[in-house]
Amino acid sequence: MPVYIALIQEDASGTFNVSFPDLPGIVTAGDTLDEAIEEAEETLEYAAGDWRNPDGSTGLPTPRTIEQLTSDPAFADAADGGTIVEIDYEAAE
Repeated sequence: MPVYIALIQEDASGTFNVSFPDLPGIVTAGDTLDEAIEEAEETLEYAAGDWRNPDGSTGLPTPRTIEQLTSDPAFADAADGGTIVEIDYEAAE
């Protein structure tokens, strides 16, 4: 089962914003950290149904590992002060 990394950052209003470094444009949020994680799981499942890759193919791209992401300076900068969460994704058969 693929594991996608979600980056959760709390903004000034107390909202927990979620993004997926390997899935540009897929975002969600929650009023609490737990709610943000639940929303991330639901959003990932929903997005998978409509995902289109740049080449026109469907199916989510293979996620990078946490080690690959944390060695990426751009991710390290973006993740500063945030919470990194692993979200399991099981494609529908």
